[in-house]
Amino acid sequence: MKKIVIVGGVAGGATAAARLRRLSENDEIILFERDEYISFANCGLPYYIGDVIRDRNKLLVQTVAGMSKRFNLDIRNFSEVTFIDTSGKTVEVKNRLTGETYRESYDKLILSPGAKPIAPPIPGLSEASNALTLRNIPDTDKIKTVVDSGKVKRAVVIGGGFIGVEMAENLRDLGINVTLVEKLNQVMKPLDFEMAQLVHQELNAHGVNLILEDGVDHFQKKGTEVVLESGTVLAADLVILAIGVLPENGLAKSANLKCGPRGHIVTTENYEVLSAENDVVNPDVFAIGDAIEVKDFVTGHQTAVALAWPANRQGRVVADYINGKTIRNVGVQGTAVAKVFNKVIAATGNNAAQLTMKKIPYQVVVAHRSNHAGYYPNATNIALKLLYDPKTLKILGAQAVGQEGTEKRIDVIATAMKMGATVLDIQDFELCYAPPFSSAKDPVNVLGYIAENIIDGVYKTVEWYEIDEIVAAGGFLLDVRSPGEVRAGGINGAVNIELDALRNRIDEISIAKDAPIYVTCQVGQRAYLAIRILQGNGFTNIYNLAGGYSTYQTAHYKLAEMDFAQESDV
Repeated sequence: MKKIVIVGGVAGGATAAARLRRLSENDEIILFERDEYISFANCGLPYYIGDVIRDRNKLLVQTVAGMSKRFNLDIRNFSEVTFIDTSGKTVEVKNRLTGETYRESYDKLILSPGAKPIAPPIPGLSEASNALTLRNIPDTDKIKTVVDSGKVKRAVVIGGGFIGVEMAENLRDLGINVTLVEKLNQVMKPLDFEMAQLVHQELNAHGVNLILEDGVDHFQKKGTEVVLESGTVLAADLVILAIGVLPENGLAKSANLKCGPRGHIVTTENYEVLSAENDVVNPDVFAIGDAIEVKDFVTGHQTAVALAWPANRQGRVVADYINGKTIRNVGVQGTAVAKVFNKVIAATGNNAAQLTMKKIPYQVVVAHRSNHAGYYPNATNIALKLLYDPKTLKILGAQAVGQEGTEKRIDVIATAMKMGATVLDIQDFELCYAPPFSSAKDPVNVLGYIAENIIDGVYKTVEWYEIDEIVAAGGFLLDVRSPGEVRAGGINGAVNIELDALRNRIDEISIAKDAPIYVTCQVGQRAYLAIRILQGNGFTNIYNLAGGYSTYQTAHYKLAEMDFAQESDV
């Protein structure tokens, strides 16, 4: 019989506890949670605040009483582990209700402390009683109480990550004027800029005032005014701090466990911790969840991923390992999805910005396809971007923004990546088809077909951020859309010859047959047909504008100006 102590509940710790019991009826399992709730739906918290989820009890995945009985666990909430004696194999515990402190021994220890919201030392923040963060049920209750008071007319959300964007949506749906402030030039970092622009459009379309490339300088008037670095002053009845999270590593540091450059606990592939002094592995102490470093599945580099799936999976496999099962840890892809009003945003693996930073070569494939057969009612567009290694053809990442069916496509690509499929393999994926759900060529298949054209040398690609400079330098850009489409919007300097007239007007292209020629249409499909015609007429150096004018236009979207902000003389 083993005595196993778990520090922290929710996705990692609670999962580990349940799995441990399923694997052994004899082990003594103690779970310490410093707060009241041991297992709750973190990802559902913004939707409870926004009245999408109306029953608060539905946020509680497991209660202390229910989980204790079902799994025969010793669960002690309001119990904070304050120190670990790794040599004596004991933990020091403080009962937060009574103040009592005691020691508990262990044979195996699992740390699942999670992460905490960043609250930077912004001047005036300590006096801003209306500035709140969202991490757990008590935080949710505070925000919910303020929102339900009816006194919140204007809210400022600081930070454009998943929580920030979801909070902006839910507050806006309650009729509150919302300003979302993000220091970077885009929201939702898993997306590349042109994909994030689709999110920016959606936020603006639903009345969210989006301010990018501006940060908070200070708070004044007890937080009722948020002063940005630009000097803009935002009136705020409520401020949500959603700048990001930091690992809860205080306990690990006090036990002299090794932490990485960003403070995350370093572990082995079996999630065992290491000594900060000499990197010696402690085979009896494990760490899981948002507090740890993980291996990037795509690159093999160390990273951190604060998502529920990795934490849940790690809790399970650590329980397996403790019970003698061999585990497989190939790293984390960071597959994620979010709802932003009527849009679904999904991503997996690395984006172009990450690959560029890591100096990893990649090729981009962009497609805009309907989520189901166009002749079936209510078809909507999915914008997809896939990146692959041009040598190995290994898929490095993918992003998609659309409506119904968007996350399904990223799930397929994420699975393909995990199974080692190449970008060419996805052409042959036999996916469900019926008019209400897809087309005979699913958007995932289409990404593979586009990649094949690039790999076979049918054409090269140019991206949206390159084409203006190319045209300005004298490059020949052929737009094969209809004249009406071009009048509605096009790229300056393009020559318009409609696809169906191209064969008869080929002589109007007065450049050398081996000179570079760049072709565009709305999304890239007609450009491909035009490229085949050009090839048949001797042109040999042809580029397709990835994603066509649709991607180019989206990338150049200008944020809507709303009247939520007012200039200040401070």
